[in-house]
Amino acid sequence: MSTPHTQAGFREVAHTADWEIEVWAPDLCMLIEQAARGMYVLTGTRLASGPRLQRALLLPADDRESLLVGFLTELLYLSEVDGIGFDRFELRLDEESLSASLKGAHIESMQKEIKAVTYHGLSIRETEAGLEANLVFDV
Repeated sequence: MSTPHTQAGFREVAHTADWEIEVWAPDLCMLIEQAARGMYVLTGTRLASGPRLQRALLLPADDRESLLVGFLTELLYLSEVDGIGFDRFELRLDEESLSASLKGAHIESMQKEIKAVTYHGLSIRETEAGLEANLVFDV
């Protein structure tokens, strides 16, 4: 977690029923990474110390918000189906797609689950320092 004074980070925002985080970063790839890290912190995900695992993702870059939700949804899917979480992200974006090389491990424990990443109130905003967004997770 970081403070709003750092170049990139995330923080939990009080929400009545679901979970919400605010993320900020100088560019879209870093924003997506910070959102992933924030999501793992909210769930209390702890990775096993065993062998490192690698996965690759390729997502269409239709628009920034869909790309952000799609990436986080893929991470949720991998945690639920394969029991894998990630702590290393190499993201590359071009006009058509986001390619991601992810490194992580099996999930040792998770305190809480997220059902879905939502579009509720989601808009990626440009700031003097880069980009910021608020994400709401359905729990």
